Amino acid sequence: MSVRIRPCREADLGAWTALREALWPWLKDEPDVMAAQMLSRGDAAVLLAVDTDDLAVGFAEVALRRDYVNGCETSPVGFLEGIYVDPAHRLGGVARALCEEAERWSARHGCTEFASDALLDNVASHAMHDALGFEETERVVYFRKMLPTR
Repeated sequence: MSVRIRPCREADLGAWTALREALWPWLKDEPDVMAAQMLSRGDAAVLLAVDTDDLAVGFAEVALRRDYVNGCETSPVGFLEGIYVDPAHRLGGVARALCEEAERWSARHGCTEFASDALLDNVASHAMHDALGFEETERVVYFRKMLPTR
């Protein structure tokens, strides 16, 4: 299938939100306005993969991270915050095209490294990252402890 990668526009908010909810179902109750704010940030971009009818079939969210990024040595780092392709359009190079455009966006913003992450048990994501040329740098488990309130 032939797709084109383009920046997400406000008119695409509904399609993008639906794709985000497919990837992150717990965001279902997030107001659209919160997602829309990402479109106006200068340090982030939302890219859509659209078919020949201009229907969104995938997205990638990329941002500049200036804090420490695990496994990286520079700053800022282009960070793939999320990527999703509709199941009917997978295995056709859509994720690769989205990722490559996110990499170009990062390079235009002065990045020399491009990073991402995945949950430890998300082996499908690990395989996708490997297929897209990422190298695993480390594994980590985060901890927290609630402090007593005064």
